[in-house]
Amino acid sequence: MKKKRQEKLLSLIREQNIDTQDGLCEALKAAGFDVTQATVSRDIRELKISKVTSESGEQYYVAGEQNRRKDDGTIRTIFKEAVVSIDDAGNILVVKTLSGMAMAVAAAIDAMNIPEIVGSIAGDDTIMCAIKTTDETTILKKKLLEIIE
Repeated sequence: MKKKRQEKLLSLIREQNIDTQDGLCEALKAAGFDVTQATVSRDIRELKISKVTSESGEQYYVAGEQNRRKDDGTIRTIFKEAVVSIDDAGNILVVKTLSGMAMAVAAAIDAMNIPEIVGSIAGDDTIMCAIKTTDETTILKKKLLEIIE
C-alpha cells in the first residue's frame, strides 16, 4: 500500500502544482488513499520531495528529478557549448564533444532524464548512448540536434 501511495503522490506532483501538505492529503484522499498529514510528511521526506518557487512567485512541490530539471538552462548550455556532433549507428547515438567534455555532457544527458536512453558510456570526447529502438534513435537525434543548433 505504501509503494502505491508514494507512486500516486509522485504522479500527483508531476501533474499538478500542489503547494501544501494539506493539498497533497486532499489529492491523495480523492485518489482513494486514506492518509494523514503525518503520513504525507514522512512520504515527502522519504521521496526527497521539495518545494520550489516558480517565476511568478508561487510555491509547489516537486520530486527530486523535477527539481534537477529546473536547472535545465545550465544543462542545455553545457550541451550546446560542448557538443561537436551527433550521429547514429543503429540503436546507438554517438555524441562527439570538445576534448575533455564528454563526462560533463554525459551528466547533462543523464539530467535530461530521456526515457529512450537505456544507458550511456563516456570517454574523453565521445559518448555512446544505447537507445531502445532504431526509430527512437532517429527521433532523439533530431531533438538533440535542435538543442545545439
